[in-house]
Amino acid sequence: MASISSIIFYVLTFLSVYVQVFFLITFLENRKKIIIRNGITTLAKYPAVTIIVPSLNEEKTIYKTVRSLLDLNYPKEKLQIFLVDDGSTDKTLDVIQRFSRFSNIRVFRKENGGKYTALNLGLEHVETDFLGCLDSDSIAHPESLVRIMSYFERDPSVMAVAPSIMGNNSKNIIQNAQNAEYHLAVFIKKMLGIIGGIHVTPGPLTIFRKKVFDDLGPYRHAHNTEDMEIAYRMQKNHYKIDQCNDAYVYTNTPSTIKKLYKQRLRWIYGSINNAIDYRELIFRKKYGNFSFFTLPSIIISIFAVSFLLGRMAYSLGNFIFSKVLQFEAIGFHFSNKVNYLDPFFINTQTLSFIIIVLFSLITLSIILGKRMIEGRWNFSLNILYYFIIFSIIGPFWLLKAVYNTVLSRKPAWR
Repeated sequence: MASISSIIFYVLTFLSVYVQVFFLITFLENRKKIIIRNGITTLAKYPAVTIIVPSLNEEKTIYKTVRSLLDLNYPKEKLQIFLVDDGSTDKTLDVIQRFSRFSNIRVFRKENGGKYTALNLGLEHVETDFLGCLDSDSIAHPESLVRIMSYFERDPSVMAVAPSIMGNNSKNIIQNAQNAEYHLAVFIKKMLGIIGGIHVTPGPLTIFRKKVFDDLGPYRHAHNTEDMEIAYRMQKNHYKIDQCNDAYVYTNTPSTIKKLYKQRLRWIYGSINNAIDYRELIFRKKYGNFSFFTLPSIIISIFAVSFLLGRMAYSLGNFIFSKVLQFEAIGFHFSNKVNYLDPFFINTQTLSFIIIVLFSLITLSIILGKRMIEGRWNFSLNILYYFIIFSIIGPFWLLKAVYNTVLSRKPAWR
């Protein structure tokens, strides 16, 4: 009879495969609706839009961020840009003040209070019907805003539209692995948009109708993940969120394991705690797929990784213990025999094939995400880097996030 641990393992593996198959079926049913536009995009009307750029010690990146907004294919008289310095201690304020000569740019300075307070300062001065945020380490593609706005033009019920985010200037394997992860995120976000289950409206150029904040209030601290909490709040109030796969925003990615660990720890910690804060939404029919698919998937993934890592640690401990006993009994024993791989001894149990299927589906999702952005199919070594780096390090930032949640320890922003 299978042990309880084995049963849990099988169930979690099945659910992981189910989620990936569900995404693939969703894609196959809606693939003709997913378009990639090339060249100039035009709108019947160009609504006025305000973009808020919060910044803290971003003197090295914010110039390119603002220039990318000024270079957008959007009527300048319809675009307002708010540059908010959140108490920087470097030369960020000096950099952004250079742009004060532009008639559609306003510069704000405040004491440090966190990104959400900088966004809320900008919100207080927004007079346009649409608004968004662009992180000060990101660069918007010239066609990104107009393509996002086309979703609002096409569907008046849409209340927010997220872009496709990609890594910028990747220089090493760690950043290349993140590129594959961002391609996977584009695919998943697009599928969640189709079923109405998006759980985060990322800082790099998600655009909202101002009505969202007029009705639901400003940004909240939300465990340093205000872009996630506002999406949860919108889902709770039945506000539709979509994703524009061909609106490109390029963001700087962590270049070291330490920086990546800190960033993902904050993200996962926010994901866990926002799910806890909005736990009343889980398995409630009136909240649709967000309630029955997105939230359970987040919870299952957290539990699955924690369980599997614990099981691996237990198995490793047993292995080491048995080797210690062996050493005490007979000492080290070296064999002169060379063992060659024999296909007969390859594990062909059903579970092995399921795991292979799972990794294959994730790989396919990454490739599909890349196609949604670039319009072409190809396999990249970045996928291999993703599996290696995130499989090794990912469980640790997840377990640390769980640990911090249990002990109410908030991770640092950087």
